[in-house]
Amino acid sequence: MIEKIKDRKYSDVRVRGVAALVAASLLLASGAGTAFAGIPQNGAPAPQFSLELIANGQGTVSLDKYKGKGLYLNFFASWCQPCKAEVPAIVQFSKEYAKRNVVVVGIDELESINAAKGFIAQFKMPYPIGIDDSGAIGASYGLIGMPLSVFIGPDGKIVKRVAGEMSTAQIKAGLDSIAR
Repeated sequence: MIEKIKDRKYSDVRVRGVAALVAASLLLASGAGTAFAGIPQNGAPAPQFSLELIANGQGTVSLDKYKGKGLYLNFFASWCQPCKAEVPAIVQFSKEYAKRNVVVVGIDELESINAAKGFIAQFKMPYPIGIDDSGAIGASYGLIGMPLSVFIGPDGKIVKRVAGEMSTAQIKAGLDSIAR
């Protein structure tokens, strides 16, 4: 009797596993997985962008402008608590890593210029900052929450992409991966 119960439980688990695989396959086939298809992966070319600078420079900032340098894109917003926690380390590292051919670029996402400028002033952010008021650039990098950190090598390819708050050690490791 016990053997029959064990066999039935094992059979139930196998049936549920197969059902889950079938359901996942149907979702992917229906297009539900396409939301993740556009997220740039490590080793892929970084999506092109061009943004009007709102702080620490004039004109525009673009991916092409930094070809041959390591580029750290930090997507943030003034209301984002994890963004506020990361900024002091990013400010410090932006100065240190400039000597190692790395540029930090901040991208304020979907906010007013006044909110962005208040945040920039509060944290004394010294690096170029643009504003993505349409959300198109964030979308091209797979932004679904903030902060988003993207480390791009001198060859223009994504080395590392991290969604969510990073520790100081994680930010440093990401910068080391793109520094010369």
